[in-house]
Amino acid sequence: MKILYAAQLSENDSALYRLWALQRLGHTVVPINSYAFEPGSEFLRKVQHRVQVGPWVGRLNREVLAMAERERPEVFWADKLLGLQPSTLKQLRKMGVASVSYMIDNAFGPRRDPGWRLYMRDIPHFDLHVVQRDSNFADYKSRGARDVIKVQTAYEPTVHFADEADYVERDAARTRGVSFIGSPYDDRAVFLTRLWRECGLPVMISGSGVWRERLESEAAAALYTGMELYGAAYREAVWNSKINLSFLTHSNQDEFVHKSFEIAACGGFLLAERSAGHLARFKEDEEAVFFTGFEECVEKIRRYLPDAEARGRIAAAGGARAVRDGYGNDAQMAKIVERIAILRG
Repeated sequence: MKILYAAQLSENDSALYRLWALQRLGHTVVPINSYAFEPGSEFLRKVQHRVQVGPWVGRLNREVLAMAERERPEVFWADKLLGLQPSTLKQLRKMGVASVSYMIDNAFGPRRDPGWRLYMRDIPHFDLHVVQRDSNFADYKSRGARDVIKVQTAYEPTVHFADEADYVERDAARTRGVSFIGSPYDDRAVFLTRLWRECGLPVMISGSGVWRERLESEAAAALYTGMELYGAAYREAVWNSKINLSFLTHSNQDEFVHKSFEIAACGGFLLAERSAGHLARFKEDEEAVFFTGFEECVEKIRRYLPDAEARGRIAAAGGARAVRDGYGNDAQMAKIVERIAILRG
């Protein structure tokens, strides 16, 4: 297929990983980088994100239609694109272009993020919605969605892969004990501070500068590395961590998180929040270790932190499961493409 692919495209965005997967599957992908249609001012970017109006929104929609007219794609793929106008999707349908919305976040969740005004109006006009949670089926259908498919978030095989070094032999050189790489959603700042302060555990946090706002000053100085990690730096941090924590974003009603699949694919030891979604994808205590609540998390950390052999065995099994059962982008994108082919007849 020829796919017109509109998304935030940078080396730090998972949307780019999905584009790569579509190309590896043999499709011709024509990109539209939505970053090019944002204001230069940080203040104006925040305003535009919240209300989705202004000249930049108009430019984006005109470019989508101009590219569709010029490239004549079979499919228009919008990856978390919030600035589309319903009239643009209507015009694409008149042109015979099937439209797909891929949405990781939860437009209907309790987190109540801003920016969904146009997206909610777009829902009936996409041919296919790709979502990450069971609850979204009813949500989207209630808004007039034509078709909905669920896939899981995934790892990128060119970025998330295992270390060649022996796990146990490398253990003494690991620089991160209990490691979390990600965002400070929900009560993560309090949870990680407690692990360090109350239990004396060697916690290290990497992520955006928002952590400085969420952590107490003493905890920020002790735990936060002061940087976000992407690409090779992210992978190497997983390799250098004895225990890699993975939290569900409860305010987004997550069933599983892409971080869990990335950690497993990197051959890292995964300690994740227990959920039906995680349990369906990894054998507990064989391919990953799970916890429910603070006390069980502490118990699991104390059990596995000194046991490199057990961590190595579980990490290897989790990595093998991620590859074998298709937790990478290629397998997940193939499911979507198959559904699109059915829709197009």
